[in-house]
Amino acid sequence: MKPLGPIPPGFSAIDGELAIGGRKASELVAEAGSPLFVYDAALMTARVAALRAALPDRLGLHYAMKANPYGPVLRHMAGLVDGFDIASGGELLMAEAAGVPAERISFAGPGKRDADLAAAIAREVTLNLESAREAERALAIGERLGRAPRLAIRVNPDFDLKGSGMKMGGGAKPFGVDAAEVPALARRILFSGAEWRGLHIYAGSQTLDAAAIAEMQAATLALAARLAEESGAVLPACNLGGGFGIPYFPGDAPLDLAAVGAALGAQFEDLPEVLADTAFSIELGRYLVGEAGVYLTRIIDRKESHGEVFLVTDGGLHHQLAASGNFGTVVRRNYPSAIATRFGAPVEEEASIVGCLCTPLDRLADKGGFPRAEEGDLVAVFCAGAYGASASPMHFLGHGPAAELLVNARP
Repeated sequence: MKPLGPIPPGFSAIDGELAIGGRKASELVAEAGSPLFVYDAALMTARVAALRAALPDRLGLHYAMKANPYGPVLRHMAGLVDGFDIASGGELLMAEAAGVPAERISFAGPGKRDADLAAAIAREVTLNLESAREAERALAIGERLGRAPRLAIRVNPDFDLKGSGMKMGGGAKPFGVDAAEVPALARRILFSGAEWRGLHIYAGSQTLDAAAIAEMQAATLALAARLAEESGAVLPACNLGGGFGIPYFPGDAPLDLAAVGAALGAQFEDLPEVLADTAFSIELGRYLVGEAGVYLTRIIDRKESHGEVFLVTDGGLHHQLAASGNFGTVVRRNYPSAIATRFGAPVEEEASIVGCLCTPLDRLADKGGFPRAEEGDLVAVFCAGAYGASASPMHFLGHGPAAELLVNARP
């Protein structure tokens, strides 16, 4: 029997069923259908409050909306955070529709099309430039529009985040401008008359090691100071990136947020003069919303093959690609999962939870321990609030998207 990942805090049982936001899983599915992503706004609010309490007051908090761009989630997060970080022209439109003011939006990502640059410049969104060539294109578009673009430089640092699940800096990368080339580009932006908005330094994501995050943030601050000195320019703002991870797999322990906050607070108390007036922020996506989401899918067949039990659901990897182990995972491990309609019942059997797609890759849980489940029971896959619905191939084999629902939202 293979272990399952840890179920996040904040969930309970009502009448032997998983409750999400105080409502039974079966009630939610009856309302919105199956398969279904359910997001608990109260858990997102609590996570932001915990961050505010642990991190220095000086630090702004941005939502990286690629984690979950569901409209009601965006509207909820807009009332909680200081800014939104987007990565496409499409995300810009979604952020606008959610009521996020343009001055609170920054736009990163390689391969921005001219139409993307023009839309951002026209709205006075901050562009995090990924190359010198992108800078020249932005300046030319700004001149054509008669607008001074708001420009920051995304830096490819000479270091990465140790233990990171996805390294975004260090060495050859398609992201950002190599650190050695940043001062010259900053001087070019200043000379152009564009509005200089500072630096965006992102080294990696998804680590549970507080010491590694503290080390990365210290290195980021030192790099920002050095680049500001070499550029000969005041640094108005610096995005320190993110990297805060959540537990997905057996043996994972939650990030020690208090340790991260204490280390960063000490670093802020000893900043060099060149950073004295810099506005600092971090961008988080998964850490804000990941544990607040649950994917619910109904068992439509129970079968045995060569002595193994398979619980076949009406969902699968086309909605929850990451849980299937096909979203960058080298060794497949089980996400936290449960039989939602028998939540808290004792383990009775070993079973694999599989989806409805005609591929052996479509496996949501591999030989886990579960209560005996039958056709009609609901399966819950946790940690589904980030990189779920929008990061999965929903149209694969024509099955279509899952429904989504936000509960406990503000009136």
